[in-house]
Parts: sequence; structure tokens; C-alpha cells
Amino acid sequence: MKYLLLLSTVLFSSAINAQDFELREEYREQIKELAANQLIKDAFSYIVALEEQTIADHILLTEIEAPPFKEHVRAAAFRQMMSSIGVDSIWTDDAGNVIALIKGGEGNRTVCIDAHLDTVFPEGTDVHVRIKNDTLFAPGIGDDTRGLAILLTLVKTIKKQAVRMRDDVLVIASVGEEGLGDLSGVKHLFREGGPRIDSWISIDGGEIGRVNNQGLGSYRYRVRFKGPGGHSWGAFGLVNPHHALGDAMNRFVERADEYTKTGPRTSYNVGVISGGTSVNSIPFESIMEIDMRSIEPSRLDSMETLLKMSVNEALENQNKRKRRGADLDVDFIQIGNRPSGELSPDLPLIQRALAATAFLGKRPRLTRGSTNANIPISRNIPAVTIGRGGVGAYGHSLNEWWLNKDGYKAIQLAFLLLVSEAGLDNSLVD
Repeated sequence: MKYLLLLSTVLFSSAINAQDFELREEYREQIKELAANQLIKDAFSYIVALEEQTIADHILLTEIEAPPFKEHVRAAAFRQMMSSIGVDSIWTDDAGNVIALIKGGEGNRTVCIDAHLDTVFPEGTDVHVRIKNDTLFAPGIGDDTRGLAILLTLVKTIKKQAVRMRDDVLVIASVGEEGLGDLSGVKHLFREGGPRIDSWISIDGGEIGRVNNQGLGSYRYRVRFKGPGGHSWGAFGLVNPHHALGDAMNRFVERADEYTKTGPRTSYNVGVISGGTSVNSIPFESIMEIDMRSIEPSRLDSMETLLKMSVNEALENQNKRKRRGADLDVDFIQIGNRPSGELSPDLPLIQRALAATAFLGKRPRLTRGSTNANIPISRNIPAVTIGRGGVGAYGHSLNEWWLNKDGYKAIQLAFLLLVSEAGLDNSLVD
């Protein structure tokens, strides 16, 4: 019997490309058979029994700051917590990723399961967790600290229940997923000479149901206009970086708006503007940071062309306006490049994720997003991102909250998917 579902869900920071898929019966049966194993049943029960400790781990890690490029304190705490469970080995790589190895019975393949350490919040943000009517409030409480707590509970379950898998498993707390981190942790893992990785599972996002098999590509830029600066009255007539920046932004928005009205979905956003020292000073610099995303990689190149054209025209226009002094200059720097890609829904990993989701009573849906899985997806390595479960809102804001509504099901999903992909050691299969 064939199961055909039509997807139309829009995820956080993502664009959905509606995609039909067939959930094949053989994978439904594979997941049902695995879940019927007494070892897996006992593990499911143990996950529920660990609920209180999972929440304690969740709160503890949330209250350790992990600002962009400064995840090391949280990483050290996570490493100590993971090490105390008793993994085969654990280390921190040159990028700052914490990696724990659980050796498989055969070890001919390596399956990775990941959550990211970093948050979007700057150093000094109040990350104290407030609890109101069982709801947890704190910046980063969901994205992605809940994923880290899930990893700890997974490994506790594997060790306590003596779950031995066929393949090696790497449990990874990665750095650099957010913003200007530009997926640096995962890029480091997939570098030439990096560890062998045959399958990749990321835990990120909201409620369970998402099976993210499509990477949403993005380009990010920093544009910096530079001039001599001076007094707003005494030096009037000098080039003004702010005036040029406003001109460039207006030109770009006009062009980008027209371009994105048709064709594969593409977005643009000027997210940061900075520069200037006082209201009565001509600034010496003016900076904007721009994010562009598209489901079609070639359109990002076109958007880049539109941006460069707008910046160069604004530069020329401002220099024509000057009445004295040096010309205005501009730096145009790419500060982010997240590759896109798409994996077939027929891949075993994707089918197992769909089947495991359905087994737990949730409707699976294929999605497109910008996550750590972008890197393996772009290289055609089986990869998926699944949700962290529970219910939450206001991610990337100071008002972020998360409620443990059936949160254990996300852990059971991650466990079931991991064991189905890595395989139970043959000696333990009923």
C-alpha cells in the first residue's frame, strides 16, 4: 500500500518547496518491528523516566551563555556532562565542536547526531530561566538548548539500557550554526581529512513532524562605505557614508523587489545597520549586513549582482555630490555562504525519519530549512533535521519560551531514528 502526502508547511527561517513523497511500506514495517523489540520498549520507558533530569539538564545549559563565536563555556560544561555518562571517547576539535564516540559492534559506518551549542544572543544577555505555570522562559531555551538536552538523554538511555548498535555513532554538540557562524562547526567536520560521516541527523526546530531533507541556501554580505568624516557644519561638503548607504539600500530594494516577484522563491533582508558617532558629525563609516535566501542557487548569484550594481551606483552618485575632500570608498564582503541542496525522499534515512514520525502518531512533512544539515545535503550525504519537540515560540528573541508538552516523544523519535539508521548489533536482535 502506498502513502502519498502533500506538504505545505513553512518552517522557522525557511521556505517550503511543496513536495510529494511516498512513505514506503517496507520502512513502516521496519520501524514497527524495531519498536516491538523489548530493548527499544525499555529504552522508550527509560526516556520517560528521565523527564525530570532532562529538564534539569535543559535549564542548566540554557543558563550558560553561548554567544556567537564564544560557545566554549557551554561546550566545556556539555563535554563534562557527556563524559560523566560514560562514552567510549570524547574530544573537542579545532573548531570547538564537542564530539563523543559510541563504538558500534561492526563500526563499518559512522552515523552522526547533532545539536548546536550557539545562540544568537550577545555576551551579557540575561539567560536566567524563569518558570511560570510549567513554561520555561529564557533566550535560547528552545533554539537549540533543548537539542543539547536531548543528546544527553539519548546517550544516558543508550548506556543504561545497554543498546549496542552496529555502526559507530558520533554525538556532536556543534559550534557556529547561527548567523555569522555560517555553519562553521559542521563545515569543519566535513573538511577534507575530517572524520568519516555516512549519515547525519540534526535536532533543531520546533515540534516533531518536520523531516527536513532540503537545504535552503543563503548568501550574506557586509557593505561598508568609508569616508574621512568631520563636523556636520564645519566639514559640510565631504562625502557622507550614511547618505551613500541609504541610496544603495533604496536602489537594491527596488531591484530586488521586482526580481523576487516571480520565479523560485527568493528573499532578501537588510538586518543590521551601524555607523556614526553623533548627530552633528559626518560619519566616517556606514555599514549594512544583508541576508539573501533562495531555493534556487543561481538566483543568489543574480541577487548578488543586483546588490553590487546598487552599491556601485550609490558610490558613484555620492562621490559626484562631494564639494571637497577625498572620495568615498566601499568594502563589499561576503560574510556567509550556506549551500543549498535536496535529497530524495526515497533515501533510507529520509524514509526512516518519515516512518518513525508516523509511528509516534505525528504527520510527517518534508521541509526545506537552513540548518547544520545544509552541508551534508549539499554533498549528497544522507542527512535530515528533525524537531526538538515540545511547544515553544519567539525563537531568536528575549521572550523565547518552551513548554514540555509531550517533549519525551521528540527524544523517542531521535532515539528510534538513530537506532534504525545505525542498526542494532545483530547479536542483540530478537
